[in-house]
Amino acid sequence: MIYLPKHFSVTDRAQLRAVMDAHPFATLASAGEGEPQFTHLPLVARESGDTLTLLGHIARANPHAGRLREGDPVVAIFHGPNGYVSPRWYTTREAVPTWNYVVVHAHGRLARVEDSAGKERILKALIDAHDPAYRAQWDVELSEDFRERMKGAIVGLQIAVERLEGKFKLSQNRPAQDRANVLAAMDGGGEDERAMAAWMRRLGIAGDAA
Repeated sequence: MIYLPKHFSVTDRAQLRAVMDAHPFATLASAGEGEPQFTHLPLVARESGDTLTLLGHIARANPHAGRLREGDPVVAIFHGPNGYVSPRWYTTREAVPTWNYVVVHAHGRLARVEDSAGKERILKALIDAHDPAYRAQWDVELSEDFRERMKGAIVGLQIAVERLEGKFKLSQNRPAQDRANVLAAMDGGGEDERAMAAWMRRLGIAGDAA
């Protein structure tokens, strides 16, 4: 369960999907019996009407694969930009450091995909999303025997998303001048910091400074 103060909560589906699409390398978490299980993997989001589905795969040799059961509740965590926030940027001297970040939690039910055609569909969705130029090589140049052996080494995953949670901790709880100062500092930072500045502008967090 995520700690989600109201001022950090984002519920707009388009904004949550934007994070998922921009940061597709997710952490898949499941409980089951014993210790919680985690796997890091790319996931592709597909929408049909109001239905959101995540597609991916896991190595069959991964112990997590053996622990995943049909219909299990799982959470896919999409990690957006994050970075350090210095108290030097605040107007008051009585302040402490913190860390700003953007994350999306996709809660859903898992379906295992074991058939060759189903895994082919998942693999092509991933290829088309990340390396479309490779698609012809997969379709034409690789032998059927090789493709089937590769597919045999994975378990396909299809997650029917039931709930999305977005936590965008971007200094919303600070006074207006502090937010403007944080925005200016983020603008002058690295890739993650500039991405957070863009989200502050998109959400209107920095007010007139945006």
